[in-house]
Amino acid sequence: MSQPYYLQGSRFTVRMNGVIGWLARHGVSMLGTAELSVRGRKSGRMQRVPVNPHPFEGAQYLVSARGHSQWVRNMRAAGGGELRVGRKVRTFTATEIPDGEKPAILRAYLERWGWEVNQYFQGVTAKSSDAEIAAAAPDHPVFLIATD
Repeated sequence: MSQPYYLQGSRFTVRMNGVIGWLARHGVSMLGTAELSVRGRKSGRMQRVPVNPHPFEGAQYLVSARGHSQWVRNMRAAGGGELRVGRKVRTFTATEIPDGEKPAILRAYLERWGWEVNQYFQGVTAKSSDAEIAAAAPDHPVFLIATD
């Protein structure tokens, strides 16, 4: 059985994520970014990473552009977390979306964030066919988030 898709960030990307997370933690959201905190499935400590919460058809989603990352694995175990921008903290529960329901969400996500995340989608863009986006869906976990 092959390993789930995951593309680790470069040193530059990791450093930029640190800066973007720090900014969100201190109240500066870069184009809608927030800092995600989710309890580590092994350590039990809150893990933090910047994310792009994605509104779509009246709901909000978290999409993992890089695949089955640590925050995704932690989210599956924890079932929710917190989104922070400055002092505003939203606690939420998360429900993972089945692959068959992802294509419309992924297309909209790529339309909004493609400039930042296209490199992680292995050639799939917002202009790709429905079949191409559906084929990429298993590599990109999507969670519906509901604030408490």
